[in-house]
Amino acid sequence: MNRSRSMRLIAALVAGLAGSLSVHAGPSQVQLPVPRATIYPGQVIERGMLVERAFRINSADQAAGTASSEALVGKVARQTLLPGRPITLDAVRAPHAVTQGQAAVVIFQSGALTITGSAVAMQSGGTGEVVSVRNVDSGRIIKGTIGPDGAVHVGDP
Repeated sequence: MNRSRSMRLIAALVAGLAGSLSVHAGPSQVQLPVPRATIYPGQVIERGMLVERAFRINSADQAAGTASSEALVGKVARQTLLPGRPITLDAVRAPHAVTQGQAAVVIFQSGALTITGSAVAMQSGGTGEVVSVRNVDSGRIIKGTIGPDGAVHVGDP
């Protein structure tokens, strides 16, 4: 077989396979939210603190762990977020619904019975987390789950 015929055959095979194979032609770009200025741990992220920036990626796995601007607004920084650097999901958290040392409402429910009381949070936590609180009247330490209403729920679910 002559060389030009071999090259045509290889070109035809490649052309036929091109439709069924996903060939990675090189790095592509993705838009990611980045801080405009340094965001410090404990700061609540606001829309004006973020800007979109294009980044080159080599695979979809490299973009994993980042979030959209909408997913970051209202979250609290766990660590220092530097300007121009992508923000990973583990670098932010939901705001605390209960703050250590602050008053908290405790709700005990069992069937139709509901009892509410006052307590002081022994630790901070967000919705769905289990925290310890100290009953203001008895001084007893109670563990409960923070509900979407910000109250600490104890007893039957």
